[in-house]
Amino acid sequence: MGRIVVGVDGSEPSKAALRWAARLAPGIGATIEAIAAWEFPTNYGWAVEAGDWRPDRDAETILNETLDDVFGSDRPASLVAVAREGRTASVLIEAGRHAEMLVVGSRGHGGFTGLLLGSVSAECAEHASCPVLVVHG
Repeated sequence: MGRIVVGVDGSEPSKAALRWAARLAPGIGATIEAIAAWEFPTNYGWAVEAGDWRPDRDAETILNETLDDVFGSDRPASLVAVAREGRTASVLIEAGRHAEMLVVGSRGHGGFTGLLLGSVSAECAEHASCPVLVVHG
């Protein structure tokens, strides 16, 4: 059975990406792997003291709240939710390595802002080894 990997960050575009994946998965017999990436913030290459803060727990909370918003109690049976440590684009590109498709939301950054900030969706589209669907929410 194939997989469709979906990047989830709680935004409206990532919710739209989940909806697209849920529509596409049955037609190709794929499971849906919803992934929220997290990492400890760094400052000049050094990890910042996090205290009691747990970014892994925050990512899991965002992931589950987003899945609840999109699917409610009617989550697809083939849905797997995963929070992974790492840079978002790198985590998604790696997860998509043997997937049928990678689905990500677009935040709509364009022009100069997009050049300064970079874009997870653009990096995924450029470097993923599977087809990438960028969904505008």
